[in-house]
Amino acid sequence: MVQTSSATDAASSARPTRTRTWAVVLAACAGQFLVVLDVSVVNVALPSMRAELGMSASGLQWVLNAYTLTFAGLMLLGGRAGDLFGRKRMFLAGLGLFVAASLAGGLAQESWQLVAARAVQGMGAAVLAPATLTILTTTFPDGPARTRAIGTWTAVGAAGGAAGGLVGGVLTDVLSWRWVLLINVPIGAVVLLGAAWWLTESRERTSRNLDTPGALLVTSGLVALAYGVVQTESRGWTAAEALLPLAAGLVLLAGFVAVEARSATPLMPLTLFRLRSVSAANVAMFVNGAATFSMWYFMSLYMQNVLGYTPIQTGLAFIPQSLSIVLGSKLAPLLMARIGARRVAMLGTLIAVAGYLWQSAMQAHGSYPVSVLGPGILMALGAGLSATPLAAVATSRAAARDAGLVSGLINTSRTMGGALGLAVLSTVAASRIGEAAGRVSQTEGYALAFRTGGWILLGSALFMFFALPRERVGEQHG
Repeated sequence: MVQTSSATDAASSARPTRTRTWAVVLAACAGQFLVVLDVSVVNVALPSMRAELGMSASGLQWVLNAYTLTFAGLMLLGGRAGDLFGRKRMFLAGLGLFVAASLAGGLAQESWQLVAARAVQGMGAAVLAPATLTILTTTFPDGPARTRAIGTWTAVGAAGGAAGGLVGGVLTDVLSWRWVLLINVPIGAVVLLGAAWWLTESRERTSRNLDTPGALLVTSGLVALAYGVVQTESRGWTAAEALLPLAAGLVLLAGFVAVEARSATPLMPLTLFRLRSVSAANVAMFVNGAATFSMWYFMSLYMQNVLGYTPIQTGLAFIPQSLSIVLGSKLAPLLMARIGARRVAMLGTLIAVAGYLWQSAMQAHGSYPVSVLGPGILMALGAGLSATPLAAVATSRAAARDAGLVSGLINTSRTMGGALGLAVLSTVAASRIGEAAGRVSQTEGYALAFRTGGWILLGSALFMFFALPRERVGEQHG
């Protein structure tokens, strides 16, 4: 049955029965797990990729950014496509493209082939990710059940990001770096079959068209900005090679806002940002993403390049962080019911700040308990605690017809912040490392990146205090 915005009864009957609800949650979470896993799974494999394909340090950044920028830039389009053409249909299409690109990346023989495959992976993820959250928000009514479902979705997504280090380390050591991408093929095929069987279709029956120009403007603007920031690492902030793409990125993003303001069928209706819950939660998610996304990247480089860990040792070292971020995501709904979403988001962010500042004291001859384990647990726990309330706040007041769009927007904010944050913090680290790139200079560079990330998160916590709604999201209907 097809769900429409004008047919409440149809929406109710489209929801899975109690015996199928677990399967809907499982399918949505499995899709989200793969999407987030591929943001971090390549981190541990980066040194091996560089050695085999002869990649530069900036080229390694694009193995990550090619994925995250297309992911972030096209996610609004993917969310709207799900609203118009069907969430199940877009889930299957996005996952199929994601799996095909994973196969191409795993078989790449040149560095440009790997980067191109990662970009196509990001396109598939941009279609898939919004559908995973929208399937849950249209399945469960607003209230405790939806909050628990979002908490599970957030925990699984967080586990995907955290497990990337372990999965990548094991696959790189036992097989090769190629399997960090090839592993998606059999897993994705199983999820495709399960989703095709268990998910029911839902969409909004409207005459609105997709805003392709808007999608192209926002994606190209983000790519130009990230490229400009990366260029500052070797050229400096005043060089034309950096200033021109930075200026072009700002012009393209300004053009995107202008197009959305005048379009009859905007990709991102600017009126949505009149909702305080949407605007404030997305700003907070963007800023948090700018700091937290790079945590796994710098920790992986620190453990392998400075402490001398093997890929599998690095993956095993990430296990406590993996457990901590999942724990934080699962604790968040319980705390939200007691103290409210705003306070939980702030608490999680401040815990992460403590971890980042601790991590910034890292040493070239540091020990695992002090230089990795302790700060890593705090950073991951804080990230898990803050993500669930921000997602719940952002989706709490959105109309049914905009469910996919708002779901795409919260994912876009987090991923876009992460992509630009990685570019900025990598440049910050490179400015301290310099040409020598010895163990001490690398440690100092990574420490500066973590210190900068900690101050960014502190600013985010202050913003949440003043901007997030004060009502307790998730207590309704129970």
